[in-house]
Amino acid sequence: KDVQKEREPHVHLSKEEVKEKIQSYNSSVTDKLKMTLNANGIYTGFIKVQMELCRPITVQSSQGQGRCAPSSQETAFYLPDGCVNTLHISSTNTVREVIEALLKKFFVADNPAKFALYKRCHKEDQVYTCKLSDREHPLYLRLVAGPKTEMLSFVLREHETGEVMWEAFSIPELQNFLRILDKEENDQVQVLKSRYAAYRGKLEEALRGVLKPG
Repeated sequence: KDVQKEREPHVHLSKEEVKEKIQSYNSSVTDKLKMTLNANGIYTGFIKVQMELCRPITVQSSQGQGRCAPSSQETAFYLPDGCVNTLHISSTNTVREVIEALLKKFFVADNPAKFALYKRCHKEDQVYTCKLSDREHPLYLRLVAGPKTEMLSFVLREHETGEVMWEAFSIPELQNFLRILDKEENDQVQVLKSRYAAYRGKLEEALRGVLKPG
């Protein structure tokens, strides 16, 4: 069940309370992705983000020079369903910063403003997916919920804007989309041709059987 954007009530925790929560969190961790409390009160840790993207992403080659790289070094493709990435972040990092870091880590050239971070959690035997505010702090949510992803997980999606805002895409991105559509169209045409060729063969075989002199 998807719900509206949510701003989690951020309860101020004392340094001692944060320390206790981190100790409790680390004692429950099973994948070695523990949190660390620094002397300044800022803590660091890991979050896992599942990628649920419906549209293709544009990825630069590692030799590219940031988002100004030539379009010849960019490739658009669909990300496999269920792809999960792990990020090491701090308690000061916001949702917007997490999205930017995630895209930068994998050389994604798309504008970060096209994406939103969601939280998925279980409440009363139902699964809720809710878009987080850009100023929310994912590591705080992870700490409060504990390490179990069944209780809380993060999902990256495109913004749900209804109609696609094509003007937000660059010309190289749109050209890549057209190439992908052309390939998909050609694949579908080949599938249909093969299907009808098989039907035609069966019909011709049946006709030969009917018209065969008895």
